[in-house]
Amino acid sequence: MPANDSPVSAPASVPSWLKSGRVLSVDILRGIILVVMALDHTRDYFTNLPFEPEDMAHSWGALFFTRWITHFCAPLFSFLAGTGAYLSLSGGRSKSQISRFLLTRGLWLVVLEYTAVGFAWSFVFPFGFAQTIWSLGWSMVALSLLVWLPVRWIGGIGVAMIALHNLADRLVPAQFGSLGWLWKILHYPDLIPLIPHKFLLIVAYPLIPWIGVMAAGYAFGAIVKLPPERRQRAMLLLGASATLAFLALRGPNLYGNAPIWEHTPPLQLAESNGPWHVQPRPIMTVASFLNVQKYPPSLDYLLMTLGPGLIALAAFDRRTVVQGPGPVMRFFLVFGRVPMFFYLCHLYAIHLLAILVAWLSHQPVSWLIHGAMFFNAVPPAYGHALPFVYLMWFVVIALLYLPCRSYAGLKSRRKDWWLSYL
Repeated sequence: MPANDSPVSAPASVPSWLKSGRVLSVDILRGIILVVMALDHTRDYFTNLPFEPEDMAHSWGALFFTRWITHFCAPLFSFLAGTGAYLSLSGGRSKSQISRFLLTRGLWLVVLEYTAVGFAWSFVFPFGFAQTIWSLGWSMVALSLLVWLPVRWIGGIGVAMIALHNLADRLVPAQFGSLGWLWKILHYPDLIPLIPHKFLLIVAYPLIPWIGVMAAGYAFGAIVKLPPERRQRAMLLLGASATLAFLALRGPNLYGNAPIWEHTPPLQLAESNGPWHVQPRPIMTVASFLNVQKYPPSLDYLLMTLGPGLIALAAFDRRTVVQGPGPVMRFFLVFGRVPMFFYLCHLYAIHLLAILVAWLSHQPVSWLIHGAMFFNAVPPAYGHALPFVYLMWFVVIALLYLPCRSYAGLKSRRKDWWLSYL
């Protein structure tokens, strides 16, 4: 992500290789969501279940909340990317430099999605799956244009896109005629045939409202630059307001989550497209209440994740400013300083570990090497229960800690231009 330099210096308790004048709470929160994200991807490769955790007819509490906690990752990752772009201005960069960096970095992320990232997911090349890195890349390209506007305008555009995009939920690509493919990219998760019978673009992350999330994060950077006590109050107020708004909208099933689609998009998976319902077990009633749409992210989804995320950011900021980060926070700080490096490494680590474990346990291996997991082709004899998924998650994080620490140290010692792109 762009550097999030701040006029506030790092506390003395932070190791010298992590001192850079950055707002530590931003990196700590980013590190936490990266580690949590790895749990979801570990589950993708190691699970023995043929259904999605959001499927209320088959899921249970532990499984659902293993998936639900990872919902915080993409919104906060995109939001903090925008915040980092704004904070880069205080590091001496001009708007022209920031705009150029966002444009080139965004296009670079799109390239990565279809090369190093796509290959890591599938071990197939090329692999046309438009996911998180793709949406981050195009959101940065859009932000490279928006940065020329006043910050309030950027924030207003971001909030409006987040709040109003569900009004377009009932629009389907067929209504746009020959431009239907563009609506799929913008708001309707679907398949786009680029080369008939040879190559499909699978749009899992439509760009609206992800562009708005990053734009709102950019405007939020102005709050992060305030003196600590003022920014912490603002973070807490914004976070609490967003969380209460989620409860107010979701409770009576008002506006904010996708309605029942007349034609359900192919990539909606097993997610909720409508109101929550009382379930036979109380824990699953809570799950139904929290089971909101991610593809594309509904207003309820973004309020549910960004609200508590901002509350946590306020708490982390207060802790780091007053006392400095403790050992646990420093652990997450390592990952938060090298987000793209971690993202690439964790995909390869999980995928290779899944192949090794499958081979050692005499389970099917070949499907893991040909991208079949993305087309519901999981062999019946494959997979492990949830406790084993958590064990593999711990293994992956342990394996990546020292490489990430080393790379974070390298980035603190050297200012080579290419380090800003990885």
